Amino acid sequence: MNKQLIISFLVLFFSIQSSFSQTDDKGSLSVDSKTFLEGSEEFNPLSPSRAAFLSAILPGLGQAYNKRYWKIPIVYGALATSLYFYTTNNNTLKDVRRTFRLRAAGEPTTDFELFSDQSLENAQNTLKRNRDTSLLIFIGLYALQVLEASIDAHLLQFNVSDKITFNPRLLQRQNSEQRYVGLSLNLNF
Repeated sequence: MNKQLIISFLVLFFSIQSSFSQTDDKGSLSVDSKTFLEGSEEFNPLSPSRAAFLSAILPGLGQAYNKRYWKIPIVYGALATSLYFYTTNNNTLKDVRRTFRLRAAGEPTTDFELFSDQSLENAQNTLKRNRDTSLLIFIGLYALQVLEASIDAHLLQFNVSDKITFNPRLLQRQNSEQRYVGLSLNLNF
């Protein structure tokens, strides 16, 4: 059943062979940059790199440069959460290591009395892995907020005018009753 569906889809996809276009003898189309960027600020190609640079210096500064102030608490919340888990795992790891070393030296300890030596060793491995994962997540989130600031600055310069439309529709040949799947992209200036 799946093989027949795939074959019929491929036959349908590759059987559409005709295309047509409309010609207009009114002359060539020219777009003025002021008309194209109507409603937006002046185009600045260095804006994305500046936003990324500012965000790399201080997290959230690139988002402030893009005037997306609502993203700043999200950035600091994400970075603070991963930093919190890093410090918690690191401090607990230090306590478990200290207890493990004191037990190995034969000295009495009051911390982690219910844990065996093997459990303390397993806890050290788990806490170290969690600490390292938290650090990698912090670095990844830091890089992600730099990337987000740069992409957001790019998208701020993108023309989102109502004059650009996308209208998919079912087309029919002009001289016959045959219908076929087609795609129409209309740009109205």
